Amino acid sequence: MSSSNQSNAAAVRAFRVLETLAEAGQPLSMMDIVDALGLPKQTVHRILVQLIDAWLVTRSAGSRLYECSPRVRTLAVNVLMHAGPAAARHVLLEQLVAKIGETCNLTMLAGNDVVYVDRVETEWPLRMHLQPGSRVPLHCSASGKLLLSFLPKERRDRMIDTLPLRAYSERTITDRDALRQELVATRKRLLAINNQEHLQGLIAIAVPVMLNRNRACAAIAVQAPVGRVTLDDLLSFVPDLRYAADETAKTFRE
Repeated sequence: MSSSNQSNAAAVRAFRVLETLAEAGQPLSMMDIVDALGLPKQTVHRILVQLIDAWLVTRSAGSRLYECSPRVRTLAVNVLMHAGPAAARHVLLEQLVAKIGETCNLTMLAGNDVVYVDRVETEWPLRMHLQPGSRVPLHCSASGKLLLSFLPKERRDRMIDTLPLRAYSERTITDRDALRQELVATRKRLLAINNQEHLQGLIAIAVPVMLNRNRACAAIAVQAPVGRVTLDDLLSFVPDLRYAADETAKTFRE
């Protein structure tokens, strides 16, 4: 095999390792990766070392589990923000805003935050200006609580144990047991509610964008000031949010 073909083969194997880690949704051991890919242990070990050196994979101190680095997660978000299907997703958000009359977002997990992959603002003068790429905390945003609730239990518990549960308002959930209970209810109803938990005077709801029955890859949310709408007003649009989420899910499968 020529050196060029060897390099190509090595690059593909490295990509397969990253793909396996990304699809798992939680940190994996080296043997998990070996079993998933059917590659020799020595080969997987060498690839992991190279990926760690390139800051594409991380491993916590004292841990034998590997996961994609923040650098890879940022790359994934940038691709989703600007790739071909992004235009179709944006149209769905525009249609949603036209019907509801309030700002709508498409969000995803990015480490310990929620990142806005896309956002369509309402034309009302009273609104919160955030650009795609902006981040908000997990524990006090509708999208954050929703996406956190769909994580595998081990990863979810680990994140709850380590998240800085800062109080952004008097309604922010800062007790870890209370947050766990909230996430159980959120996942059960497939709906998250932010009742002025991040910013006083701002409410929001979010529904999941489901890749399959158990996996949410993103969330669609609507937010508004309490001076203009009530929580019940927003909840009346849940069927419209779910329709937009179902249509958005198709763009992730194409």
